[in-house]
Amino acid sequence: MVKSTQDDSALKSEQTAMNAITIDCVIFGFDKGSLEVLLVQHGEGISKGKWGLPGGWIYKKESTDNAAHRLLNELTGLDNIYLEQLKAFGDPDRFPLRRVITIGYYALVKREDYNIKAGFTASDAKWYRINTIPDLIYDHNEILSYSLKHLQNRVRQAPLGFNLLPEKFTLLQLMHLYEEILGVEMDKSNFRRKILHMKLLVALDEKQQDVSHRAAKLYRFDPAIYNKLTQKGFNFEF
Repeated sequence: MVKSTQDDSALKSEQTAMNAITIDCVIFGFDKGSLEVLLVQHGEGISKGKWGLPGGWIYKKESTDNAAHRLLNELTGLDNIYLEQLKAFGDPDRFPLRRVITIGYYALVKREDYNIKAGFTASDAKWYRINTIPDLIYDHNEILSYSLKHLQNRVRQAPLGFNLLPEKFTLLQLMHLYEEILGVEMDKSNFRRKILHMKLLVALDEKQQDVSHRAAKLYRFDPAIYNKLTQKGFNFEF
C-alpha cells in the first residue's frame, strides 16, 4: 500500500520533533556559607524575561559534550569546566511547542575562579542561593531537584565537596558546605573528629586573616593523598 503525501508529511514532522535535542547545565557554587546555582535570564524567544538553567539547542554535527561546553561558555562565560552528564529528560510535554528531549549536565565550581558574563541569547546571568530559586522555565526546577539529589548522593561517597571550596579553608567552612548540600545540621565536634580521622586534609601553618572573630586554622585537600588511600582500600563514606 502506497502512503499518501499527507501521511509522508506527518511522518516527517513527527521525526523532526523526535530529533529535537537540547542541553541544560546545573552549575553549583558555594559562597559565604550558601550553596548556589547559576541561572540565566532569557533575552529572546517564548521564554523571554524568564529564568532557567544555562542551555540551548545542540548543532546537528555536534556531540552532546561539546554542545554543553559551547552553550555554557556562550551564555555565562564559563570555560574549561568539568561537566558530568546526568541523564536525559524526555517528558512529552516538557516543552510547549513540540517534543524536545534535553540532556542534563552538572558541575561544581569555585565561584572566585570565574567571572560570570551573560551573552548569546541570555540577557542576564547570576548566582541564586539554593533556597531562593524562582519558578524556572519548562521542567528546569525538576532538573535542578534531580541534580541536587545526585550531588547529595555523590558527596557521601566521594570528596567532591572540596571542588566548591577555596584552596585553603577552615573546618567550619567545610562543615557548612556539607550542611548546605545535605540539608542537615551537624554537630561541630563530631564533624571535626570524623573528617580529621579520614586523614584527607593537610593542616597548614596558617590561620584566617581579616576576620572579626578568633582566626581558625586553615587546611587544604590533597587529591594525591586521597588516591593513595583509595588504592589501599580506603572507602570515603560521609
